[in-house]
Amino acid sequence: MTGIKTTSEKKLMLFSGRAHPELAEEVAHQLGVDLVPTKAFDFANGEIYVRYQQSARGADCFLIQSHTAPINKWIMEQLIMLDALKRASARSITVVVPSYGYARQDKKHRGREPISARLIADLMKTAGADRIVTVDLHTDQIQGFFDGPVDHLFALPVLADYVGAKVDRSKLTIVSPDAGRVRVADRWCDRLDAPLAIVHKRRDKDVANQVTVHEVVGDVEGRICVLVDDMIDTGGTICAAAEALFENGAEDVIVTATHGILSGPAADRLKNSKVSEFVFTDTLPTPGELELDKITVLSIAPTIARAVREVFEDGSVTSLFEEQA
Repeated sequence: MTGIKTTSEKKLMLFSGRAHPELAEEVAHQLGVDLVPTKAFDFANGEIYVRYQQSARGADCFLIQSHTAPINKWIMEQLIMLDALKRASARSITVVVPSYGYARQDKKHRGREPISARLIADLMKTAGADRIVTVDLHTDQIQGFFDGPVDHLFALPVLADYVGAKVDRSKLTIVSPDAGRVRVADRWCDRLDAPLAIVHKRRDKDVANQVTVHEVVGDVEGRICVLVDDMIDTGGTICAAAEALFENGAEDVIVTATHGILSGPAADRLKNSKVSEFVFTDTLPTPGELELDKITVLSIAPTIARAVREVFEDGSVTSLFEEQA
């Protein structure tokens, strides 16, 4: 005999960082597997230590970590976990990033600015990632920043089906909060058979999170308006857009977003807003102070779990959304 034959089968192993363990547990439940036991802690000076308590040699490894606050800590932990998997001789390493950090910094607006979204992709590739699975990137072009496969998942089916089941479709208008989200809003319109409106806004280039809303393009008077966005951070943009809709005669406003970052003054802004309901997915943990009746959080775990299974079984992730179109 001139060689050695093996009869080993493919093995899926699911790992999680400490940023959002609840989502990782739900994904594991959907897949019917357990998360790999992991020892992780911080040294006194803030350095992070990680060690897996099971062998990952020859396995197809999936590492879940959402980029939530404190965002730089959890990105660093993810890179360290990637390095550990690479050195543990994993067969393949797929990074599952439900919410991709620094996604808003995807291009240079002015000279001497970084393209931080590209930097994050480079860091993950260098640390050992072979593939990325993520949900609703701020812009589609970020997929091209990673030198490898990127599976871009969409929360639209989860969010749109929830909204469509609870409102009067004949009075529904889908609203894009700015020109950049029109394409996504169009997909909502197709799915719910509703007209489109746009809130025109101008952002102060020298003041972060400062937005001035100018006008509403489209008929919203007497309509139930659904504002669709990818993320809500401080809430300033979306609450100003909602106020503009009410000023133009909207009967009600519902806000939906994939990523509820909800930092800084977001809690007060959402509480005091006339918006009847804010609908998010759980790509990020919802801050405890925002457990309000008007906030609804939908699970993205089934979508992520189906994508992970398709990747592991060499199936088609795209088919998950084509069949729901």
